[in-house]
Amino acid sequence: MLASAGVRVIPDLERESKRVMILQARMTSTRLPGKVLKSVAGKPMLVWELDQLAAAQNYDRLVVATTTNREDDPIEALCAERGVGCYRGSECDVLSRYAGAARVYLARTVIRVTGDCPLIDPAVVDQVIRLYAEQQPTDYASNTCARTFPRGCDVEVFSREVLDAANAEATDPAEREHVTPFLYRRPERFRILQYRQERDESHLRWTVDTPEDLELVTRILTSLGTRTGPFHKSEILAILEEHPDWIRINADVRQVRV
Repeated sequence: MLASAGVRVIPDLERESKRVMILQARMTSTRLPGKVLKSVAGKPMLVWELDQLAAAQNYDRLVVATTTNREDDPIEALCAERGVGCYRGSECDVLSRYAGAARVYLARTVIRVTGDCPLIDPAVVDQVIRLYAEQQPTDYASNTCARTFPRGCDVEVFSREVLDAANAEATDPAEREHVTPFLYRRPERFRILQYRQERDESHLRWTVDTPEDLELVTRILTSLGTRTGPFHKSEILAILEEHPDWIRINADVRQVRV
């Protein structure tokens, strides 16, 4: 029976992974159910993101953290097909889901990404991980709090130690659902770094949470055509310069986040 908590694909689990990228994904999203496996320009949205993340260099293992809901069995099946680790845990308590995945996969450092970012740039992922590694001691690094990157290029990096502390201590439902607020809300306790770029692109929305978001991302991925390798943020920006009206497709979408 697929729908149970724990691990399904565990290649070389006895080897300590050190840097584990954990991608959270589920089929029961409120505003666009089933979005992570919707077909976009010829393949499931989640596959686009997995392919992008596979091109990043500064991590050791990729794991998808989904829920124990039967609706998420297809996510587990996709992970098995692609040889990607899959951990299943609580739907609403995403913090405990991350802590469980990090524990089982022997992570020292956790890289958090979400399954609604098929345009994520592997170079940006590597840059945030590098910032965290080079600026030790650091507990948490991201490009999300002091945002200069488009929404949909989000990367957070933190230690297993502070993840376990958050899981043990957080009581606010929002902190358990969104995983990292327990950390960045407490700068007096945790050592926090923000990765910024000179150009402010924070007005751009490349994440997928609504039909409007999906329409924009579909147009962008279709414009990229058949790819044999990863694409980068600069290519997406070039497409949007050619089609500036596309930005208005999801300009009015309100982000739901603490």
